Amino acid sequence: MLKIAFSPVYKYELPEGHRFPMEKYDLLPEQLMYEGTVTRDNFFEPKTLSKSQVLLTHRPDYFSKLENNNLSPKEQRRIGFPMSERLFRRGLVISGGTLDCAFFAMKYGIAMNIAGGTHHAYPDRGEGFCVLNDIAIASGVLLDKGIVKKVLIVDLDVHQGNGNAFIFFGDPRVFTFSMHGERNYPLRKEKSDLDIGLPDGTSDRDYLRILKNKLPALFDEVQPDLVFYQAGVDILESDKLGRLKVSKAGVLKRDEFVFECCKKNDIPVVVSMGGGYPHRLHDLIDAHANTYRAAVSAYF
Repeated sequence: MLKIAFSPVYKYELPEGHRFPMEKYDLLPEQLMYEGTVTRDNFFEPKTLSKSQVLLTHRPDYFSKLENNNLSPKEQRRIGFPMSERLFRRGLVISGGTLDCAFFAMKYGIAMNIAGGTHHAYPDRGEGFCVLNDIAIASGVLLDKGIVKKVLIVDLDVHQGNGNAFIFFGDPRVFTFSMHGERNYPLRKEKSDLDIGLPDGTSDRDYLRILKNKLPALFDEVQPDLVFYQAGVDILESDKLGRLKVSKAGVLKRDEFVFECCKKNDIPVVVSMGGGYPHRLHDLIDAHANTYRAAVSAYF
């Protein structure tokens, strides 16, 4: 059974003037159930992470600032929206969902989080709409407990996974792979184990060719026990911020290929949704829904 992490706290009402597309966290589950891709039984309420779990990745002073809601205005600007106690708790639930998904993936082959993919968060700070780094936290907990020994992060969001790259730099237990727009955010990139920077305007043919040349070899090289897949849809040609030219059909083929590789190698995969900022909300929901449609088709 496909297990999907979702909580009502995922949707958060931001102050007026902040245009992060929070609506998708309600609309995506509704769309998936309406079309029959999944049912209500597929969804589960994630657990909230404990402080000790978070501190395997994030620094105590940063956690304390979040817990007491006393980030400076500059620190909040780096995140991209004003912080609150509720927004911090939301991050704990989202990250808990990614960790819970890891256990479901090891049972069913795949599990998915309606949110997550907060790959810009560093140990001591948040950036780019990312408060806590859900993939890094989940990886840290699983490695600390010896549940897995090797993790492969496949980050196909249009923005480099700079937080993941920094956190796991030099850690042989985690291989970070980021394929992103080379001229997109963040301006200063970190060093992943494998970075592929794509020029503006990259379209389906080149995008899929590069991915198909690189990803299968990574499974052979890394021999992971678990894959975290950052499935951002901001590579879409209709995205306001992405600067690439991948069609919706191309994004679907990307997802299908990632799942094909995971299934062929019998490696469980946890999927986090990542970013997407299209001109039309319908395009965002449909592109995210395609990732779920591809998962159901590949595994169930």
